[in-house]
Amino acid sequence: MKAKTKGTVKDLIIKTAADVFTPIALVFGFYVITHGHLSPGGGFQGGVLVAAAVILIYLGYGYSEVSKKFNMDFIKKNEALGAILFTVFGLCGLFYGSVFFANVFTGIGNPGDLISAGTIMFMNNSVGYKVLTGVGFLILLMIGLLAPDSEK
Repeated sequence: MKAKTKGTVKDLIIKTAADVFTPIALVFGFYVITHGHLSPGGGFQGGVLVAAAVILIYLGYGYSEVSKKFNMDFIKKNEALGAILFTVFGLCGLFYGSVFFANVFTGIGNPGDLISAGTIMFMNNSVGYKVLTGVGFLILLMIGLLAPDSEK
């Protein structure tokens, strides 16, 4: 009976770990983004956690699989969308007769509820979206530089 080579066992362990931890990183990252205005953490931290899923997929499956799953142009355009949304929510203060980035829409919901912080919640979510697309894009660029020419 022939034993499995180390490369095969190692690949199986890494792929299994990537399969297990990628959904956990995604769910926890989106949780931190969504609840960032109520607890420590927020858009930036959650965005980086979600972008870490790209690294996990790369470690488990390699560059060819990452390049199939993620479209660089789509991510780049959505990073700009996150910045635009953040600016629009900041302008809401001016539209309601206050200052730039004023917290308007207050008094919605009960304190501690998910929808209770006015525009801060929307700004936090747009920062999370901007960071997850921006950091994800940077990770894809770095992975592309590391990939051997045979996989590109």
